Amino acid sequence: MMVEAENLVKIYKGNIKAVDGIDLKIGKGEIYGFLGPNGAGKTTTVKILTTLLKPTSGTARINGMDVVKEQERVRRIIGLVPQDLSVDDDLKGIENLELQANFYGIRKDEARRKAYELLELVDLYHAKDRYVSTYSGGMRKRLDLISGLIHEPEVLFLDEPTLGLDVQTRTRMWEYIERLRKDLGITIFITTHYLEEADRLCDRIGIIDRGRIMVEGRPEELKRSVGFDVIYILADDPEPLKRYLEGAVNVEILEDRTLRFSIKNSEEYIPDLLQKIYQAGIKVKRISIQKPSLDTVFLKYTGREMREEESREDVMRTMRSIRRAR
Repeated sequence: MMVEAENLVKIYKGNIKAVDGIDLKIGKGEIYGFLGPNGAGKTTTVKILTTLLKPTSGTARINGMDVVKEQERVRRIIGLVPQDLSVDDDLKGIENLELQANFYGIRKDEARRKAYELLELVDLYHAKDRYVSTYSGGMRKRLDLISGLIHEPEVLFLDEPTLGLDVQTRTRMWEYIERLRKDLGITIFITTHYLEEADRLCDRIGIIDRGRIMVEGRPEELKRSVGFDVIYILADDPEPLKRYLEGAVNVEILEDRTLRFSIKNSEEYIPDLLQKIYQAGIKVKRISIQKPSLDTVFLKYTGREMREEESREDVMRTMRSIRRAR
């Protein structure tokens, strides 16, 4: 396992339990997503895993190395990209990467070679000699992303990697993150409040609330766990359709003459239903399926809406801690 935690606990002054017995097992090359409402404990957990905070009890390891006892070794194999931009506007793109490489003691010629490769990876090579102050928001995010890769980490932690980006740029960032896993084979740990992002990127998701992981699994497994698919059938006369809806629940006819009902495993149910409708000579104009979403899963297990986790001040404190640790 690349990331492991066993009964991880963090208690702050005043007996505030931010992390309450978290267990994690994340494999090599996996993209793992952490979802949770404000104050759920996901940022505290990431800080522990990245050696920025010591746990009150429990253990955590990165590629077998203890995050408390072997901090320096752990820092050499992890990368952290915070949600707020950390690149320097007054430096050129290539200079930002070389400065980051210098923190890790990488030789200048080696740093330049790695920087060129990473700039190519996120389509920024053409802008390497431009000052970052001339970059668009999406370009800065991409530069920030590869800044956490210059030392070739085995595990990359991304805190809200697409926060504040427009839909088109966000989608492009997802493509770059997927490319990182494919081309570099690294393990990626993402925190995000975009449920669509978790659904698109993550192999597995952990929903955390009040310091505990409430549920964990693959996106499709989690969506299936919340229950039924909702089926809509538009027909000239929906009333006769009811007799064929074996096992369906919440059956009703809407004002526009659409028959709506809920059923489990719609993929298996619908073909048989359509065959029966066809044999009965009932004409159907339209049929659609609404499957459970991660929004449904999130609300079921937390009862809360997703909110932004950290303020700008929190992020800047994190960045200062990282620089001191280096």
